[in-house]
Amino acid sequence: MTGSYIADIAAEIRAAVPPESLPADDTDELFLIYAVLALAKGVDVQARDIHNAWAAWMSTKDPQHESIVPYDELPSDVRREDDPYLAAVRSVARRLVNLRTSDSTGADPKRR
Repeated sequence: MTGSYIADIAAEIRAAVPPESLPADDTDELFLIYAVLALAKGVDVQARDIHNAWAAWMSTKDPQHESIVPYDELPSDVRREDDPYLAAVRSVARRLVNLRTSDSTGADPKRR
């Protein structure tokens, strides 16, 4: 999945998720949604946002999935399943912020 800035961000987020946490399904659309979260919410993205993105994606795959419920209704062990995705989105969002900052100031983001 490459060719556009949003697809590139999605691929970067996917690469930041530990392989053992990745579902076996085709997740291209899911990671595109995560890319939008990285751009729209940045490092302020929350676990509930990750879950809502997953729920929207899963609604197209398995509308009766037992975890398509509001985040607050999920058992804590299911909530923890979102942690690697949250970390990946925040990591990429942080890099994007640093990139924008260096672009606007001319500073090297690695020197901060």
